Amino acid sequence: MDLVIFLPLLIVMGAFMFFASRRQRKAMQATIDLHNSLQIGDRVHTTSGLQATITGITDDNVDLEIAPGVVTTWMKLAVRDRIEEDTDSDSDADGSTSTSAATELTESTGVTDTDGLKKD
Repeated sequence: MDLVIFLPLLIVMGAFMFFASRRQRKAMQATIDLHNSLQIGDRVHTTSGLQATITGITDDNVDLEIAPGVVTTWMKLAVRDRIEEDTDSDSDADGSTSTSAATELTESTGVTDTDGLKKD
């Protein structure tokens, strides 16, 4: 009789554990696929937030250029993801490249005197 009471609970817990492990397995496989597909010249993010370019790859390590002429060695496990170049926003419909200009915000040029009156 006690088994009949706990059977639905066991089924729900078993289903939750199955789907949780399945999601974790997919994430792990995606990370393994990323590490296997890394190539020299790829731009990557590390787990610490560093952006760099891959200059060399071994079985367990990658050499990352973090600044021109500055190359550091990292474990492959530290690579979080590849930086994908966004080519759609860089070109207009006619194929020409566009440059974005910064917009400067300015305040009024009036100066306020110490007694609260505005001078121009």
